[in-house]
Amino acid sequence: MTAQAEVQTSFDLIVVGSGAGAMTAAVFAADHGLSVLVVEKSNQFGGTSAISGGGIWIPNNHHFIAKGGNDSVDKAWTYLKAAVGERVDEKRLRTYLEQAPKMVGELEARSRVRFAVADKYPDYYPHLPGSLAGGRSLDPEIFDASVLEDEFNNMRPASATTLLMGKIAWTARQAHKAMSRSFGWRLMLLWLMLRYKLDFSWRRKSELDRRTALGASLVASLRRSLMDRGVPLWLNTDFRELTMDAGRVAGVRVHCGGRELELKARLGVILASGGFEQNQALRERYLPQPTRREWSATPPGNNTGAALEAAQALGAATDLMEWGWWAPTIAVPGEEKPRPIFAERAFPGAIVVNAKGRRFVNEAAPYLEFVDAMYRDQQASEGGSIPAWVVFDSRFRFSYAMGPLMPAQIMPDSRLPQAWLNSLYYRADSLDALAAQIGVDAPGLKATVERFNGFALSGEDIDFGRGGNVFDRYYGSVDVKPNPCLAPLAKGPYYAMRIDAGDIGTKGGLLTNEHAQVLREDGQPIAGLYAIGNTSASVLGTTYPGAGGTLGPAMTFGYVAANHIAGQR
Repeated sequence: MTAQAEVQTSFDLIVVGSGAGAMTAAVFAADHGLSVLVVEKSNQFGGTSAISGGGIWIPNNHHFIAKGGNDSVDKAWTYLKAAVGERVDEKRLRTYLEQAPKMVGELEARSRVRFAVADKYPDYYPHLPGSLAGGRSLDPEIFDASVLEDEFNNMRPASATTLLMGKIAWTARQAHKAMSRSFGWRLMLLWLMLRYKLDFSWRRKSELDRRTALGASLVASLRRSLMDRGVPLWLNTDFRELTMDAGRVAGVRVHCGGRELELKARLGVILASGGFEQNQALRERYLPQPTRREWSATPPGNNTGAALEAAQALGAATDLMEWGWWAPTIAVPGEEKPRPIFAERAFPGAIVVNAKGRRFVNEAAPYLEFVDAMYRDQQASEGGSIPAWVVFDSRFRFSYAMGPLMPAQIMPDSRLPQAWLNSLYYRADSLDALAAQIGVDAPGLKATVERFNGFALSGEDIDFGRGGNVFDRYYGSVDVKPNPCLAPLAKGPYYAMRIDAGDIGTKGGLLTNEHAQVLREDGQPIAGLYAIGNTSASVLGTTYPGAGGTLGPAMTFGYVAANHIAGQR
């Protein structure tokens, strides 16, 4: 907080939270001539967006169209209605489809943010009408964060899981090229590593790459855009409650600098502070059981649902509270949060089993559906799928990563921390011995592996269809035939790692209308109050149509809210 900001307590708009949706709203509001304040609970800006993949799902975007892509609002509407069904008000859904391309176009024209189309990243439900084999997900371009100057140190650092070797920035397109072993992937990795190593002037200051990518690029470029506009962002400012005046939201109370402050918002407040996944009590109240905040891949201490509860105190309606943006996670000893497992589940030569040693899902399925299958199997089998276990052999271990385990050709077992053995990963010379270590039924595991090996040889997974669609194959290995997602488990030693029913945020939240206004139980808006991102109930319902299905709507409705608030003047 600057000295000037310290004395100013009245603004046109206050935005609670500093993720991609929050900062997008602030950028557009400032461009409308509004005085804007962004308040952030933690000592770092960027929220969950900063540690994410940073992609945004934007149907009919101009980048794809410019490359000759065949998409349209009608085609996207067909796909979304097939996926979402009737769970979401059609006005909200149509607003998203119509406004998302406009948001991206205007944001790139006005700010430092830049995207490129991930034209090979398919929609998550390729079996549905209107789906595309690529083009709707946009990937942030590399951004030189040194232009943030001292503010660079206030940005939430990118998660190690999103960096090459835990240090080097790369785009989602580059990561896909390496993981799928597409042509030229080795030379690309060498170039990325040399670029980082030879940046001597920057590395004297920090081991972090000055070049940011994925979510870090998105929040860094948005933060620089706010700096260009002189928009203040207060860190260590804990939102406490909403204030009312004459029947409308008039501001917020926060704790900042050791004191309570009442901040006025003449035109409105946008709640954009994430979901409630780090609040165990709310998880117990709303989410399916068992549930633990320690399984979530989001930053501990944030996303505790304070904004949700503050709006509920005013009579706000909610929806989708039993849903999360599910993602399986692996806990790594010594790390503050577990790592989500996105791509590795599609690599050939690994399976996921329950306590009976049986597969229960297509391992390459979208991450939301994967954890949903964990819960469904947990209920059907009366326990045993939470936790689940990923099992693979030494050939997989040599060639592919699994969570923090880099391929053995790069990081052999002898170089792994000793504390990881029998905590992060388990190893045994036989499947029977491995099953005994992890508490899985040995005959069941052996029968499952034998059956799966037959699928790998034939190229067809007749149980769950793994590798049978374009989404599954996106992270499959192009040099594995006939199915890039299937390879036998046949060579010891064998390995296992525990998988928890994790998330990258909660999906349920405050019910909003097509203007992002928070609604009461009777369907009427609470004047002056808006919610976006995971603070609001997802416009995508219980589904995850494509990569960027969290940030795309968050940024779009940040844009929508800013425009609506400016129009209220």
